[in-house]
Amino acid sequence: MRYANGYQTTKGCRPFHPLVCSLRFASRGLRPGLYAVGRFAVFACLIFSHTSPAVSQKSVDLATIDRARVLKAANQYLSEEPITITASSSPRSAGGLHDFFSEADYWWPDPKNPTGPYIQRDGMSNPDNFVEHRRALMRLSVQVPALVAAWKLTRDKRYAAHAAEHLRAWFVAEGTRMNPNLQYAQAIHGITTGRGTGIIDTIHLVEVARAVEVLEPAGALSPSDLAKTKQWFADYLQWMTTSKNGTDERDAKNNHATCWVMQVAAFAHLVGNQKLLDYCRERFKTVIVPNQVAVNGSFPEELRRTKPYGYELFNLEAMATVCRILSTPQDDLFSFQTADGRGFRRAVEYMAPFMAEKKLWPLKPDVMYYEEWPKRQVSLLFAGIAFNRPDYIELWRRLPADSTVEEVIRNYFIRQPVLWVN
Repeated sequence: MRYANGYQTTKGCRPFHPLVCSLRFASRGLRPGLYAVGRFAVFACLIFSHTSPAVSQKSVDLATIDRARVLKAANQYLSEEPITITASSSPRSAGGLHDFFSEADYWWPDPKNPTGPYIQRDGMSNPDNFVEHRRALMRLSVQVPALVAAWKLTRDKRYAAHAAEHLRAWFVAEGTRMNPNLQYAQAIHGITTGRGTGIIDTIHLVEVARAVEVLEPAGALSPSDLAKTKQWFADYLQWMTTSKNGTDERDAKNNHATCWVMQVAAFAHLVGNQKLLDYCRERFKTVIVPNQVAVNGSFPEELRRTKPYGYELFNLEAMATVCRILSTPQDDLFSFQTADGRGFRRAVEYMAPFMAEKKLWPLKPDVMYYEEWPKRQVSLLFAGIAFNRPDYIELWRRLPADSTVEEVIRNYFIRQPVLWVN
């Protein structure tokens, strides 16, 4: 049975179909009681449709699901040369040619003082900001994982060799490499030349780091270039964990803190820094979950924003990726919960009904890009495998896998699950 938004229920959901259909209509002006019942109905559909055999990594055939999508993209990227941050610059940057520079998204000129310090307009991106370095980094994060995924699926060395060209340009070649810090990221005119918040810009290196690990057996990077690439990430880790900007970002109260842990975990995994992996695992359990996940599974710090739906999804993606990187047989972060039941599982349970039936979302639509979400959120895939929930995986499969909208690409940073699931 298929709803108007494309989501299809299983037989186990049919008893709830009339209720959900009526609530889909009513949800445009939901009263609190209707919202509660409606969300329960969609959640019940997800629960009671969960009657399939156990889910395992091997039973989710990502090679078949994603093969055509991956190869189409990778074949296009084979003809595109690397572009690093040295290809563009801004006179407003306090750094040099090899220093990443970006400007804070939600800061604008003050109409009352046009030449003075910028003022904040939360959720509203300033189109006049310098974004070329961010675009170059996003391009890297789109192309390298796709090329490596194509190599993994086909063992065609062309894909591996071209991915290696990008990696050498960004992390090895003296003329084009990026310095391993974000000292000048998310600057604010008249206020700061860079700040800790800017570290979130390198979430786009998380899947690149994963791609380097998957690519290693291909031999496309020489031992020297592989060592230099890993050394770049080790140097960046050192800066992230010791600089003022890095520690400021670590101590944030919202998705920025989650993304700091995600990045440190991903880069530490690549370079084999067990001390930092242990630190991130402990921080997830003692800081991230207790401080960010409410008893009902929501993220209060994200719900208070002007784009709560998008921020909920974003933080959930980061949390899912943390669990994927750091979970071990002895310490499964997917299943971790506090004494009152808060954890990743509850966070997914909170948001899954709104991914399945978006019109039940109880808050106002996001001020920008609301119509673009959800995509094929990897939190559903990882949770489906971790919790034996084929309904999550089925929902993941039905959502759109890609986007051409820049803001969506920026906030949708795990795009090649074939790199993450064996």
